[in-house]
Amino acid sequence: MLVPTAAIIDNARQGGVGVGAFNVITLEHAEAIITGAETAHQPVLLQISQNCVKFHGGRLLPIARATAALAAESAVPVALHLDHVDDEILLHQAADAGCGSVMIDASHLPYADNLTATREAAEWAHKHGLWIEAELGEIGGKDGAHAPGVRTDPDDARKFVDATGVDALAVAVGSSHAMDTRTASLDHALIARLRDALPVPLVLHGSSGVPDDALRAAVRHGMVKINIGTALNVAFTNALRDHGLTTTDPRKYLAPARDAMAATVAHLLGVLSGA
Repeated sequence: MLVPTAAIIDNARQGGVGVGAFNVITLEHAEAIITGAETAHQPVLLQISQNCVKFHGGRLLPIARATAALAAESAVPVALHLDHVDDEILLHQAADAGCGSVMIDASHLPYADNLTATREAAEWAHKHGLWIEAELGEIGGKDGAHAPGVRTDPDDARKFVDATGVDALAVAVGSSHAMDTRTASLDHALIARLRDALPVPLVLHGSSGVPDDALRAAVRHGMVKINIGTALNVAFTNALRDHGLTTTDPRKYLAPARDAMAATVAHLLGVLSGA
C-alpha cells in the first residue's frame, strides 16, 4: 500500500528501528525493493533521485507514477520519496508525482544560502502536504567524507533545523556516497549527540558502504532513515555478470538481477529492523 512517508518514519522512530530508503533507477529496481520488503515483512521507502530523473530524459512523472502504482499493490507499507533535488521546477512536481516526501539538497551552497533555500523549500513542501528532508555537512566521496571538519556539528544542526523547519536532517558522520565496499567507519558518539540535540529524525546517506554491525549500531544510536543505493547496483551488476549476456531476451538476465536486488533489500531491512 502507498502511504505517507511521515507515517513510516514516525512509526520507526517510536519503535527504535531503522527504515530502509532504497534508490530506484529502473522499474526492476522498484519491483525488487518491494519484493524484498514483502519478504522481510517491513515497510520501505522508494527513492527517485534527481539523477534518476535525468537518466529518464528529465521526466519524473512516468517513472514516479509507475513506481507509485507498484507501491499501491504492495502487501507492506511503501512511501515514495524524491531525493537530492536542487532543481526548483523538479521539486514542485513532487506532489503531482505521488511523492510523500522530498529531500532538498542545498548542502553545496554556503551555509546562509543553504539555510535560505532549505527554508523556502520547506515552506513550499508543507503547504503541499509533503514531508521534507535536508542535509547539513559534507557527505561526498570517500576522501571528502573522512576529511577533518566536514562532519555535522550538533549545535549547528539544531539551529539549522529550528531556522528551516525541516522534518528530518541528513548528517555527515563518516559515510560516503557511492561506496562499493563496506568499509565506512561511522562516528557513533556523534550520532548520539545529534540525536539528543535535534527534534527531528536523523538520516544516514551513503549507507551501502557501512557494514551490518555498524548499521545496527547507527540505528541504536539514533539513525532512522537509512539511504541505500549502490548496494542494489552491485547486486544487479554481479548477477548480470554471473548470467552473462548470451541471449537477446533481456528477461533472461534482468530476472536474476532483479532477484539479487530483492535479496539484498530483504537482508538489509532485516538488519535495520533488528529482525
